[in-house]
Amino acid sequence: MIVLNVTYQCKPDLREAFLERILAEGIDEKSRSEAGNLKYDYYIPFDDGGDELLLVEKWQDADALAAHGRQPHFLRLGALKAEYVNETVIEKFVLPE
Repeated sequence: MIVLNVTYQCKPDLREAFLERILAEGIDEKSRSEAGNLKYDYYIPFDDGGDELLLVEKWQDADALAAHGRQPHFLRLGALKAEYVNETVIEKFVLPE
């Protein structure tokens, strides 16, 4: 299993708008429906008044993750990030099966 913690540092005051666009365009649901996806959820830090947004993804294997990177909704997320996000930090964990 592969786990990704994706932290988006959004542009000032745009975190909620970014998340709203993701949800409105169904990027989250489309990602969850992909073969090999085990989890795809966004979180706003409880004690954070800032502009951080966390995405936790779990994928069955490297092939599923690679296929995700070729999907139109993944590419659309990249376009949205250009509009709403200053920085993206990805932590990748590969867990034994």
